[in-house]
Amino acid sequence: MSPRRPFAVTAASAVAILGAGAVGARTLIARQAAIARRRIGKPLGEQAIDADRVWRRKKHPGSPVELLLLGDSIAAGLGATHRRDTLGARLAKGVARSAGRPVRLRTAAVVGSETSALAAQVGSLPDGYEPDVAVIIVGGNDVTHRIPASRSAEQLERIVRELRGLGVPVVVGTCPDLGTLRAIPQPLRALAARSSRQLAAAQAAAVHRAGGRVVALSRAVGPVFAERPDEMFSVDRFHPSALGYRRTAEALLPAVLAALEPASGARTGHVPDPADVPNS
Repeated sequence: MSPRRPFAVTAASAVAILGAGAVGARTLIARQAAIARRRIGKPLGEQAIDADRVWRRKKHPGSPVELLLLGDSIAAGLGATHRRDTLGARLAKGVARSAGRPVRLRTAAVVGSETSALAAQVGSLPDGYEPDVAVIIVGGNDVTHRIPASRSAEQLERIVRELRGLGVPVVVGTCPDLGTLRAIPQPLRALAARSSRQLAAAQAAAVHRAGGRVVALSRAVGPVFAERPDEMFSVDRFHPSALGYRRTAEALLPAVLAALEPASGARTGHVPDPADVPNS
């Protein structure tokens, strides 16, 4: 097996790496990865739409809720053709409707990120920035780059603990089920599905230990992505479409709203012990 080399991550290259690294039946897996690479291509580029702004200010006057997005291309909203359809914008509008306050979205997520990039994303935040809630979605690139699930989970746990130590409630959407990606042929898709499930389980345990809230995306939205791929995926058949982001935001929103309740410590001056924070 060739050593892993750093390079710019795209959906197609990620699939190729996963195929090239599979143990056993290497020729078959490499052939399947080549097919997936041709199917996916790079129609979306590598830059998500900038959706950072204050949402619903006209409808809801007052000080805005500070919403932070960390993670990979899903958190960044790659695949949405309008900023209102990105995951961050969908969540911001949902929080604004329920809380009756405007929401200021800040997206530190970067397309192609592995879990190891979360520390740099947090470090890139302006001095004095205090989010009311942080939402993290990451893991797909860890799977395609063959990062051990235990290592990824440890990195995620450290970031969640760091944010919780600062009094920031955290909601983590665990690694999506890569087995829903029809552009990836079998048996490569089955390998991706198994690895993504293993990582999601490790992430959930790590986040609970660190005092964060968990939303299992494979259970919450995986079935609808599998049943309606033409609607749920964007043109590259790898990233969510506008409808896919809407369904993902709907799955995350209850946990985000719960994290913003006074008991979570958001803007109340009280930071509870992580063991006392209920997980969804």
